[in-house]
Amino acid sequence: MNKELIINSSSDGVEIALLEDKKLVEIHNEKMDTRWAVGDLYLGKVRKIIPGLNAAFVDVGFEKDAFLHYTDLSPYVKSIIKYTQEAVNNNDNQFDFSKFQTAAEIVKTGKISEVLNGKPTVLVQILKEPIAAKGPRLSCEISLAGRFIVLTPFNEIVAVSKKIHSGEERKRLQKMMESIRPKNFGIIVRTAAEGKSTAELHEDLLTLVENWQNIQSNLKGALAPSRIMSEESKTTSILRDLLSEDFNKIVVNDKKIFDLTLSYLQRIAPTKANILSLHNTDQDIFDQYGITKQVKSSFGKTVNLNSGAYLIIEHTEALHVIDVNSGFKSVSNNQEENALQTNLEAAEEIARQLRLRDIGGIIVIDFIDMKLPENKKKVQEALDEFMKTDRARHSVLPISKFGLLQATRQRIRPEVNINTSEDCPACNGTGKITSTLLLEDEMEKKLAYLATHGHKNLQILVHPIIHSHLTKGIFSSILKTWKRKYKIKLKSIPENNSHLVEYKFLDEQQEQIKL
Repeated sequence: MNKELIINSSSDGVEIALLEDKKLVEIHNEKMDTRWAVGDLYLGKVRKIIPGLNAAFVDVGFEKDAFLHYTDLSPYVKSIIKYTQEAVNNNDNQFDFSKFQTAAEIVKTGKISEVLNGKPTVLVQILKEPIAAKGPRLSCEISLAGRFIVLTPFNEIVAVSKKIHSGEERKRLQKMMESIRPKNFGIIVRTAAEGKSTAELHEDLLTLVENWQNIQSNLKGALAPSRIMSEESKTTSILRDLLSEDFNKIVVNDKKIFDLTLSYLQRIAPTKANILSLHNTDQDIFDQYGITKQVKSSFGKTVNLNSGAYLIIEHTEALHVIDVNSGFKSVSNNQEENALQTNLEAAEEIARQLRLRDIGGIIVIDFIDMKLPENKKKVQEALDEFMKTDRARHSVLPISKFGLLQATRQRIRPEVNINTSEDCPACNGTGKITSTLLLEDEMEKKLAYLATHGHKNLQILVHPIIHSHLTKGIFSSILKTWKRKYKIKLKSIPENNSHLVEYKFLDEQQEQIKL
């Protein structure tokens, strides 16, 4: 799989698109004034304790107090509170964390009122960004992510990713990290560490320990609420988490971001520095790499599939609903086979949509009804397989007797929502139409379907502007290309009464073909 990262910088912020085999799978927006990013560390002040929820509300400077539940406190929260007070009041620049005396762990079934008694100031980490009317969600499970390991202060546990399947490799990594682990730090070995040398892992560890020392320095004399450490930019965090041998291109249109990215690559993966390039042509970077068109076809209520099937994606406060429709094309005369093939195609696109839109929470998918249990199982397993590349934690349940599949996906940020409609020129903006950028592709799909079903002499009625677009060029018009490609007779007829994106296919008898 070839992966490409296309980075578009503008006055509003930075847009980052991740392509896998030229297909858009993730898009991130990083505003210039972004705060409250997942992973940021804050010195917060406990404002209110709610015993009924076993939770507290903490002031971290957001317009609404952030939410901290007992289950997110960390067993070592007493150590964190003690450390926070010592670090804030510390006048000694030689404060040695290895000599810090940890406090007793808390029990899993305790009460938050007993732990946060006195409403102390405490070091917290953003677990979820503000979503809708809710403030950020916090955690006291402090963790610092590197490329190969995650550093967890206040505990002394070494854990190895379960995705590393080799028992020998897991033992090697466990033993190695035990030997180099600093006192009062725990370590989680990430999947990317598989096969890496002691020197590479030790360098990653030293970088994270240095970050912790910077946090310690920033805490000195700090007043709550205040930000103590900001997560890396989205560009570097994506590279940190995803950079692999599959990456073959990173393109940036801003010299400053190019220099920062180059510096980061030279530090974490010098052999990959040559895949970075600076986009310096007049053409928009997202247009050149086909991202604009993919965005317009991938967002919105309706998502069309190559076969003619389509998805309807609806959102509510509680859950997301996806309806699979077969459209106008039939694979065969076997209804069960048609349903299976459409559902398998839909499963791949649904996995992409969840990742692309960053949809989280409960998802209910209404697949086309299938009778055979083995076919239902095939669709569930296919969705599971397609979601393996998704970094967010997720769970997929079997299809129920009502034909519904339930899934959950980790939600840590607001959903990506891009408006793909544009003002209709026929009604001066009083209505909305599908983007004209996709009209040509949509017409060709239906034309291909008609050609394969025996229609050899067709007319297409379109708005005069679209007629001009289709017939432009004496020898190389779109219409002539279609005629040669599908070996049919095809004529475009301008119709003044048509809306801009309205079109009709007529057969040899001048009768409209319903699709």
